[in-house]
Amino acid sequence: MVYETGNRTIDDAVERVLAGESLDRRDGLALLAQPVEPLAAAADAVRAHFGDGTVDACSIVNAKAGDCAEDCGFCAQSARFDTGIDTYGFLDPEEILAAAKRAERDGAQRFGIVLAERGVSKERRPEEWQEVIRAIRLVRDETDVEADASLGILTEEEAEILASEGINHYNHNVETSPRFFPEVVDTHSFEARVETLRVARDAGMDLCAGVILGMGEAPTDRVDAAIALQEVGVSSLPVNILNPVAGTPLGEQFPDGADITTEEVVRTVAVYRLLHPEARVRLTGGREANLAPEDQHRPFEAGADGILTGDYLTTDGQSPGADIETIERAGLEPNTATNDFDPEAVKARDDEDSPVETAAGTATSNTDD
Repeated sequence: MVYETGNRTIDDAVERVLAGESLDRRDGLALLAQPVEPLAAAADAVRAHFGDGTVDACSIVNAKAGDCAEDCGFCAQSARFDTGIDTYGFLDPEEILAAAKRAERDGAQRFGIVLAERGVSKERRPEEWQEVIRAIRLVRDETDVEADASLGILTEEEAEILASEGINHYNHNVETSPRFFPEVVDTHSFEARVETLRVARDAGMDLCAGVILGMGEAPTDRVDAAIALQEVGVSSLPVNILNPVAGTPLGEQFPDGADITTEEVVRTVAVYRLLHPEARVRLTGGREANLAPEDQHRPFEAGADGILTGDYLTTDGQSPGADIETIERAGLEPNTATNDFDPEAVKARDDEDSPVETAAGTATSNTDD
């Protein structure tokens, strides 16, 4: 495949990527400085070369909310901040299964069980650990979606058990660069996050790890985060955009929205595609809050080929039908490899009078504790 934009920096990078070479930090910084239109087009060509023309959808459930002891400045679930969210212990595994079935109905290929805390603990909370395992087994055995998990820091034993139970991807975002990380989180280190990714990888799980854009980081930090993820090896790279929550430090710092423009988002996604040519570059939280409806398809024309559909942990998403329309507007198709669903049926539900229930929000709305 020969692809030329007329931009020497971009064309050289594309040629090397298609030849199987990995780009480095210098390449990433040079690409980030290029005009967005040829950069996006080149990244889309790389996606087309390595990908299958589909966008892979995942969905999540907030299986345990709030009261987290960590101080991540973006997170509404930290006990250190007064954000007014509902808090509750680990959901009944049957509720998690119900959320997974909604995700399956809405076209998700994978379903993530998420706990908001430093880490699940088989040793300190054995009863909760058993409930986590029961929930994983229910999703694994009674749906067609892949079971994923985001349970915080893991021991080697815990990681091996999760892998043996069929967890497909383990999610543990690095959030930003090693340099900027201490500006956002003080209670644990960037290296601690990377170490958990290594533990999960060594146990046999694929890795889902990404970033939050617009937290005040420099463009170089965006590249450095992607380089760190290159080094650990990820198959799914979630790209969140800060959706500031009142009561959090970043909510106070950026009350009017993330510190990033649409052009910067598109450019960063394109660079991530070139730095991670074979990963799913996945648009996730904050995209609806930061991208105008007429712009939401643009990252998918710049190399993105994954999406988190439905609601997020503490904020609302848009309907799965709207997500499918965004995918199709970019000239791509929903992935149906694992969960062979009917996209037209999902879009048709958007026209029904009753609200569309999505995986994360509905599972938690029935919880009283």
